[in-house]
Amino acid sequence: MMAAWYEQTVDGVLLDITGVLYNSGHGGGHAIPGSVDAVNRLRRAGLPVRFCTNETTSTKAALVKKLQGHGFTMTETDVFPPAPAVCSLLKQRHLRPFLLVHPNARPNFADIDTSNPNCVVMGDAADHFTYENMNKAFKLLISLGEPVLISMGRGKYYREEDENVLDVGAYMKALEYACDIEAEIVGKPSPSFFNAALEDMSVPSDKVVMVGDDVVNDVGGSQACGMRGVLVRTGKYRPSDEHHPTVTPSGVVDNLAEAVDLILNHR
Repeated sequence: MMAAWYEQTVDGVLLDITGVLYNSGHGGGHAIPGSVDAVNRLRRAGLPVRFCTNETTSTKAALVKKLQGHGFTMTETDVFPPAPAVCSLLKQRHLRPFLLVHPNARPNFADIDTSNPNCVVMGDAADHFTYENMNKAFKLLISLGEPVLISMGRGKYYREEDENVLDVGAYMKALEYACDIEAEIVGKPSPSFFNAALEDMSVPSDKVVMVGDDVVNDVGGSQACGMRGVLVRTGKYRPSDEHHPTVTPSGVVDNLAEAVDLILNHR
C-alpha cells in the first residue's frame, strides 16, 4: 500500500492564499482560524514555504501588506501571483495589452505599453466586468488576425464574505466562445507557474506538498507537476470536490492547521 501523502518526505510547501490562509471580503477579509500559527510552525521547522496565488485584484505589495496585517509572516519574494509573470511575457513578445483588470491591479502594469493594443489581458475585474468592458475586449480580439487572450487564472469562483462569487474563468470562457479562440493561462494551473515557485525553493516536485481549496487548479495543477496536492475543507471547498470526476486529491484535511500537524508529526 502506498504511504499516505504526509508519510512521504516533505521538503517544501506551497500554499494557496485565498481560502487557505484567509477569506477575502470587505475590510480586508479575515484569517482562517489556525492558519497564522500553521505558517509559523512550518517556518520554525525549517521548511521552505511559498505562496502560490491567482490573486489579481491588487498589487503584490498590497496583498502582502494585507496578509501581514492579519499576522502572517511573509515577504514579497515569498509570494507568486500571476501579474509579474504576465508582464515578463508581454515584454518578451512585444505585446501591448488591453487591460481587463481590477483598477487596484493596474499599477502592476505601470511600465507596460498599452497604446494601440494587440492583445487582451484579463484578471478578476469583479464589478468592472461590465458589458461595455467585455465588449471592448471582444471587439479588439475579433479585429486581430492572430488574437491573443491572456488570462491570469481560470478559476470558476472563489469565496468572499461567506459566499461563492464568480471568478475570471467565467468571463474568460465567454470571450473564448465569442471569438473562437483559446486563452493562454498565466497562473494556476499552468505548469510554468508552479515550476517558478518550485525553482525558487530549489526543492524537487516529488518532495513538495501543495495545499489549496480549488480541487482543479490547486490540487490537480500541482499533481500534474509531480507534487502532492492536498485539498482543504475551507474557502470555496464543496463536499463534491472530494469525488471530482478527473482529480483525486492526495489528501483531504479540514484546514491548513491539520495539514501542518500531519506534515510535522511525521517528519
